[in-house]
Amino acid sequence: MNPQAPRAVVMVRPHAFRSNPETQGDNGFQTAGTVDAQQALAEFDAAVAKLRAAGVTVHVFDDHGDRDTPDSVFPNNWFSTHAGGHVALYPMHAENRRRERRSDVIELLKTDYRVQDVIDYSGLEQDGLSLEGTGAMVLDHLHRIAYVAQSNRADPVLLERFCTHFNYEPMAFAAADPDGLPVYHTNVMMGIGTDYALICLDMIQDPTRRAEVAARLGETREVINLTVDQVTHFAGNALELTGTSRLLALSARAWDALRSDQKAVIERSATALPLSIPTLETAGGSVRCMLAGIHLTPRERFAA
Repeated sequence: MNPQAPRAVVMVRPHAFRSNPETQGDNGFQTAGTVDAQQALAEFDAAVAKLRAAGVTVHVFDDHGDRDTPDSVFPNNWFSTHAGGHVALYPMHAENRRRERRSDVIELLKTDYRVQDVIDYSGLEQDGLSLEGTGAMVLDHLHRIAYVAQSNRADPVLLERFCTHFNYEPMAFAAADPDGLPVYHTNVMMGIGTDYALICLDMIQDPTRRAEVAARLGETREVINLTVDQVTHFAGNALELTGTSRLLALSARAWDALRSDQKAVIERSATALPLSIPTLETAGGSVRCMLAGIHLTPRERFAA
């Protein structure tokens, strides 16, 4: 199993998709206003079908909207999985996002995969702390580095605690979106594949830290330096997966925003899998946010 490119993901089907007023204040990528929930559902189902056709195992859970969870389509923020059988549950910043956590997802993981322990940080929400999973942290699973854009969704004390528990080195930096606000989630400006890394270095405000991040990534991967405009089209919000071949899942809008030379770097290592989700992207996230990668060993099934 490639530690950077999982073979399976969890996705949550949104039956009552809408924008989230509780996250509009710090998510500069979100579009306010009404959306077509049926169109969002159709985009979701088409994305699932395309992932499965490419050989990715997709575990789908339904959210019928009865718990007021407008961002439930983005499950990567409330849990993550890790090689060796480890699962983490995270504290969320917005109150209505805390309701996204669900025990049936964790039970599925325990049933179908080898889970050794579940480390639950979510109780720290009561102290006003949050660390929103692989939205807040972009993880280099191969070299054990957690890249983090500093924001109110990535508490530094919790980051240190996570890195101690899961054996990652934290590499935090200040980054700003086009309006000068802190980048709310690292994974909108950055994604890491096996052989390459997508990142908008211009969003990192301190020149010294920018150079350090670029150098660290460049030690092990080819760096694809995104423009700010490409990030606004979610070009950084991508996840490498393993299906019938190594894949890069991202939105069609993101893929179209990349230059031919940038695409060539990706295509030397992975096959692009663009998914059309324009309605879902109005919530301020894209394909990577929709995919909670499963970095666990599947349980062996023996015939009776």
